[in-house]
Amino acid sequence: QRQLVESGGGLVQAGGSLRLSCAASESIFSFNTMGWYRQAPGKQRELVANIVSGSGTNYKDSVKGRFTISRSSAKNTMYLQMNSLKPEDTAVYYCYAVVVGTKATTDYWGQGTQVTVSS
Repeated sequence: QRQLVESGGGLVQAGGSLRLSCAASESIFSFNTMGWYRQAPGKQRELVANIVSGSGTNYKDSVKGRFTISRSSAKNTMYLQMNSLKPEDTAVYYCYAVVVGTKATTDYWGQGTQVTVSS
């Protein structure tokens, strides 16, 4: 059973930084896509950033230049480095991964980690 376990959320002042981690239960190269979504209270879940194998990285416009997504194959872990945080970045952040099989595509999700940015 593939699992994703997140860590690294917390409370930070505006302008500060946090790094989120998403540890996978197996090689990250088994996933075709890995990324981060977030969901603020009363809002829909939105894509923050992802890495698509063979294609590269994608970012939500409002986080470009502030957030960086990366992966470590040695640690089977994906990261989201968040700098220059703003109060509007406050949300529960979820890591996700997609496996495209021969017969089906399967999504996997972490449990979520709270990020709170105070003004």
